[in-house]
Amino acid sequence: MRRRLYFLLPDVKSARQVFKKLLLARIGDRHMFFLAKDGVALDDLPEATMLQKSDEIHGLGVGLVVGGATGVLAGVVAMMFPPSGLVMGLGVILAMSLIGAIVGVWASGMIASDVPNTRLEKFSREIERGKILLMVDVHKQQIEEITDMLREQHPDAAPRGRDPTIPAFP
Repeated sequence: MRRRLYFLLPDVKSARQVFKKLLLARIGDRHMFFLAKDGVALDDLPEATMLQKSDEIHGLGVGLVVGGATGVLAGVVAMMFPPSGLVMGLGVILAMSLIGAIVGVWASGMIASDVPNTRLEKFSREIERGKILLMVDVHKQQIEEITDMLREQHPDAAPRGRDPTIPAFP
């Protein structure tokens, strides 16, 4: 199980140094994500993807639940008040909930891709001032080791947060 740690770094040069240190600590580059304000070139550093920058995953989950529940409700209504001459069974509820879930995931995914990640809201001021946000996914056993290593190298890059678990498919 991995945890996501957040660190604010003062500039791109420091971010490169931290990136190299984390690679030496056997943290793969696919588990590190850097986020800077628009216009800052991160060059060879792994940049945060749309899944890290937006609320896409949260939106998909909400769309699945709300769409599925709406589909179940529509299926129950259709079963209770069937169109004239049609006999409907429980399969209608299942089909409507599936259709509702698909439409809900699609619609909310489209909307959530433009919504900034609420977990990163607390870092937005610092990022706009030119700092670089590092999101690193580490095993639970490595949290203290990585935190101490980064604190030793960059005392001003104190950990700024920790997610209980990283999203299932970042």
